[in-house]
Amino acid sequence: MNDLLYAFEGRDVLLIMLSVLIGLLIGIEREYRNKSAGLRTFILVSFGSCLFTILSLKIGTGNPDRLAANIITGIGFLGAGVIFKEDNKVSGITTATTIWATASLGMCIGAGYIFLAFIGVGLVLVILGLLTYLQAYIDNYHKIKDYELQTLSEADFEHTDQLIKQMKFKATIVNQRYTKESLNTIWRLTGNIKQHREFMEILRRDKQVVAYQY
Repeated sequence: MNDLLYAFEGRDVLLIMLSVLIGLLIGIEREYRNKSAGLRTFILVSFGSCLFTILSLKIGTGNPDRLAANIITGIGFLGAGVIFKEDNKVSGITTATTIWATASLGMCIGAGYIFLAFIGVGLVLVILGLLTYLQAYIDNYHKIKDYELQTLSEADFEHTDQLIKQMKFKATIVNQRYTKESLNTIWRLTGNIKQHREFMEILRRDKQVVAYQY
């Protein structure tokens, strides 16, 4: 009986070490890209999810999924902490979803589905790594940016409108704010990366555009 108990505890230790390895693999990729959640975060997420899953199987004999289900809720709060709004865009969503996926892999390990967990970590690394190049390729030909342009008069606004049309952007006005001193317009422009670079160069030299940001 003691031998069986010792073997079972040894298996648990092995599962925990495997969960640390999974967190390490994903954490290295996130740390390399200098993301807000790095190496230690992903190791602890994977390890914690694995340990809670093991505990739920041990102490929740009547309803083992009760404790494990709360891991998902806790990870949701943790993921929300790395999402933040920066100017006109939201950052950290990919990191938050990676934390969520890492927790699911830790739960796989804790439940004993080791092969499934390592298939999962392979897919996560492919999505984070290789698909980044596909995303960059798409951005080269179809990049959407929001520009806030400040002009002093209606005539200057018409000038920027004509400029955008000459650049052959697909354009929509997202927001416009008028004061007696200036007219601020947020344009959402769709084009290739070369168009955006040329447009920014023109804005730097254009005297009818008082200020801009993107």
